[in-house]
Order: sequence, then structure tokens, then C-alpha cells
Amino acid sequence: TTAPSSPSQGDQWFDTTSSVVAMKVYNGTAWKFMSDAPFSATGGTITTSGGYRIHTFTSSGTFTTSTAGTVEYLIVAGGGGGAEYGGGGAGGFLTATGMTIGSGAQAVTVGAGGAKATAGNVRGSNGVNSSFNSITSIGGGGGASAVAPKTGAVGGSGGGGGSDGGDMSGGAATSGQGNAGGAGGSAHPYYVGGGGGGASAVGGNGNNGTGAGGSGGNGLASSISGSSVTYAGGGGGTGFWSGGTGVAGTAGTGGGGAGTVYGSNTSGGNGTANTGGGGGGAEFVGSHRAGSGGSGIVIVRYAV
Repeated sequence: TTAPSSPSQGDQWFDTTSSVVAMKVYNGTAWKFMSDAPFSATGGTITTSGGYRIHTFTSSGTFTTSTAGTVEYLIVAGGGGGAEYGGGGAGGFLTATGMTIGSGAQAVTVGAGGAKATAGNVRGSNGVNSSFNSITSIGGGGGASAVAPKTGAVGGSGGGGGSDGGDMSGGAATSGQGNAGGAGGSAHPYYVGGGGGGASAVGGNGNNGTGAGGSGGNGLASSISGSSVTYAGGGGGTGFWSGGTGVAGTAGTGGGGAGTVYGSNTSGGNGTANTGGGGGGAEFVGSHRAGSGGSGIVIVRYAV
């Protein structure tokens, strides 16, 4: 009537508890009825680790199951693009265990990263949503510039705010998916941008006193792939060069792109592909531009 202690994968147990009289087998993580139809699936890149079969989608596809079952998931949307001042917000981050899924084909959408701003007077584009089995993660908000709207865009995590006066606040986040972007600042001689929000932290505010751009908010780690990987970091904001000073906004951990310093004639860092990281902010001089957001990812796993 009591399950064996410290079982090994493949151990069998005749369960005679009051509600169950049946043979079970230990699959490495849980006792399963031997009479159950085996759960299997196709789609994505398939690996096995720690008693789980793992399906990793780095682009959109289809997850097709042999029967109904229970899975775990990680859904990260595309990160927002950076702009002249504000860093892009990270894509929304959603993960959970115990999702019930039916048999047959389930569409998987992996969102693209948001495009970097194409001029000095526009926001970066928001990242594209990712989804699986009716669960949707929202794309990261684009960073802001020096021309209205100077607020970061709303997203899974919000984009960093712009500069040059007015409302320079960071964009709001989607509840349960990320954090708000940081505010930009405008006080002569420094004009600085806010960092994009990340999955575990808000984006940093730009610092008028030092000319430092706001740091990107850090992301969150997940071990669903079989090893710990950090996703959904925000992009750093643009710092300002004045009298030999100025500090670029650092990238948030989890694939965010670093910001630059206004006057350095360098480009902002791109968000890392398949992390949902936001792009870094940068001024628009010659061929130099802000960074684009990184694409998202969807990972599904189940015990075998």
C-alpha cells in the first residue's frame, strides 16, 4: 500500500491503496500506470535529459502528440528593438508545469525580434508574440527616441524611455510576464535613455548626473532544456558623451543587447537570437544604429 522509497527508473510496484489496484512503473520522475498508453510527440529539435523528452522550437512549427497527456513549457516572445535612446524590452517569459494537452497537432509560434528604429525620431518596433496551446507570451516593447512619443512602448517587458524633455518614462510590462522599462533623462549637458525591462528586473533609469544610460533589466533562468539558460534580458539605454564622460547602458543578462554612448559613433548590441533579449540603444550617425531584438523560443518537455 506504500510506494517504494528511493525508486530507480524501471522499478515496478503493485499499488494496492484503497483507490487503486494496479501495476505501476517508475519512469525516473513519477510512478505511472503500466496500462497507460505511452505519451509521445513530434516537432522541434528533440533531446532527452534527466528522464524528460524535450522539444525545442527556435522557429514556428507543430507539436503533435500521440495521445492526451501532461507537459511542461517555456514560452518566450521576441524582444523589442532599440532606438536612439531607449533600450528594447525583453519578450514576455512564461513557464509552468502540469499543462494538460490533447492528442493531435498543436501550433507553435516563435516570435521574431522587433526591428531596430530606422531613424532618430521613432521608437524601435515591438517584438512578436510567441504562443503554444492557447498560451501567449507578449513581445517586448520598443525603446523610445528624442521625439514624441518619448515613452518606451508597452510589451511583455517595457521598452526604455527616450530623452530631450517631456514624458520620458519607460514602457509598462504585461502582468506576470516581465517588468517595466527605465526612464530616460534630459538635463544639460546629459541626454540619456532608459534600459529595457527584463523578466526578473525593471530597466534602469538613465542618470543625468553621470551621463550613464540605463541598464537593461536582467532575465530569468530556466533548466527546462536540461541545463540552466537565462532568457529575456532587456537592452541597455544610450549614455551621453560630454567632456570625455558618458557610460553606455549595460545589457540585461539573458540575451539583452548593450547600449552605446551618444557621440561614440558605434552601434547598439542586438538581442541574442532565441532568448527574447531586447536591443540596445544608439544614436543615429552614418551607418550606426540601435540594436534589434532577439527572437523568442518555445520549449516543451514531458517525462518518459
